[in-house]
Amino acid sequence: MSRGEGDSPNLIPEIVIMAYVITDTCTKDELCVEACPTDCIHPKKDEEGFEAATQLWVDPEGCIDCGACVPVCPTNSIFIVDEVPEDKKEFIEKNAAYYAKA
Repeated sequence: MSRGEGDSPNLIPEIVIMAYVITDTCTKDELCVEACPTDCIHPKKDEEGFEAATQLWVDPEGCIDCGACVPVCPTNSIFIVDEVPEDKKEFIEKNAAYYAKA
């Protein structure tokens, strides 16, 4: 039977490519939020979950890879995904997981 004749289509998980990752040294000062032209860094102070969040996260679908967030971060917590230090690599997956549950 050829595809489309009653068989289930193969479900391929969507792969989202992340440009930037925020790590655990984030202080949630929101300077990156203010600098971001696409409003893709969350949670913000006025959003549910801000108080409980240990850090902010970059939405990989909204990020346009402009880098405006990087120079304004006073704690150097934002990295291009390919430049995340070895000891912070876990935050690539944690960032993706934050938006996967949203």
